[in-house]
Parts: sequence; structure tokens; C-alpha cells
Amino acid sequence: MSETQDIFHILHTTRAMRRLKPDPVPDSLIVKILEAGTAAANGGNTQRWRFLVVKDRAKKEAVQRWYKKAFDEVVGPRYASSAPPPGVTKERYARQHAAVEYLTEHFADAPVWIVACLEEAGKPSRMSGASIYPAVQNMLLAARALGLGSTLTTRHLLFEAESEAALGLPPGVHSYAILPIGWPMGNFGPVGRGKLSEFVFLDEWGKPWDALSGS
Repeated sequence: MSETQDIFHILHTTRAMRRLKPDPVPDSLIVKILEAGTAAANGGNTQRWRFLVVKDRAKKEAVQRWYKKAFDEVVGPRYASSAPPPGVTKERYARQHAAVEYLTEHFADAPVWIVACLEEAGKPSRMSGASIYPAVQNMLLAARALGLGSTLTTRHLLFEAESEAALGLPPGVHSYAILPIGWPMGNFGPVGRGKLSEFVFLDEWGKPWDALSGS
């Protein structure tokens, strides 16, 4: 089995790739990514997911205006005032912030967007997410396996009504993520994460699990 086909290698090297080349991506690869998305689990196998593939520059720029407004008013200040998460050095956190700024300025340059949506009659909820985010993760892993870069971004939802109007979504359809897809400028590699023992407890909240000693 080659390195790129090993699921655990893919899982541990699927970085958020925010610096993407504007070069075209073959439709055949986007189709493979979408097929991977529809292989995911979803509530009751109702398959209420819908995927809007966006290539139109004007439409992307219309959404980017709200995406940048969200950065200027919320995301940027939050990065400036927050500390690095577990397993991430200050230097790496600074590089991440720079990459977030880059995507903000070049969001529309990504050759293809996949907007992950759900058709739903009621108000979106955390339960709704269970029927779309597994598909999103499948698509991110498929993109990585094909050598394509992407990232899961939900920032447009800070201006949900305006962004969804710019995307032309009809009533009863809500977006849950945008995946900008393109050939990455950087390299795939190990993701920065804290130790399992920082996040996992046994039976009681805060109780360490011996199996995770050193992990």
C-alpha cells in the first residue's frame, strides 16, 4: 500500500491548506471528492445534503466581501488576543494566523469551492450538523488523498443571510461549510495537536486514563 493510500497517514497529515494556487482543478477530481462526501454517514440515510460547486468569480467575490468583514470584525481580533492551542508553538500559531489572513484576501482565487448544505424545513441545530459534517470530513480526506489542498471554513456564517443570498441559496437550504479547493502552495505534513491525555477522561470528567499515559 502506498503512503498516500494509507488512511492513518492521510488522517495525520490532512492540514488546513489555506494557501492555494489559482490553477484549474480537473472536474474529474472534484467529482471524486463529492463521491467521497456522499459515502458518509447521515441521519436516517435521508441524504438531505446538497453541494453547490462554485467556480464563478463574481459569486465568489460577493461572498468574500462578507468573509473579509467577518475577519476584520471578529476573527482577526480573536487571533490577536488569543494564545496558541495545545501542541502548537507561538511561531506556528503566527504562521497559521498569516495563512488565515492570506485566505481572507485570496478566498475568491481558489479555483473551486464546495458549499456543503442541508435541505431542512426547521431551524438548523447541532443534530443537523451530524448529517453534513461527516461528508465534509470525507471530502477533506479525499482532497488530501488526491494531493489537493482545502480547509473547512464556516466564517461566512457570521453573516449567514448575506452570504447565502450571495450564493443564491433558495429558502429551506442552509450552508454549513465552504471548502475552497486547489493545488496547495505548501506541503502536507504532521498536524499540530496536544496529547490525548489533555482531552480524554475515563468514566468521570477530569479523571485520567492510564492507557493514555505518555499520549
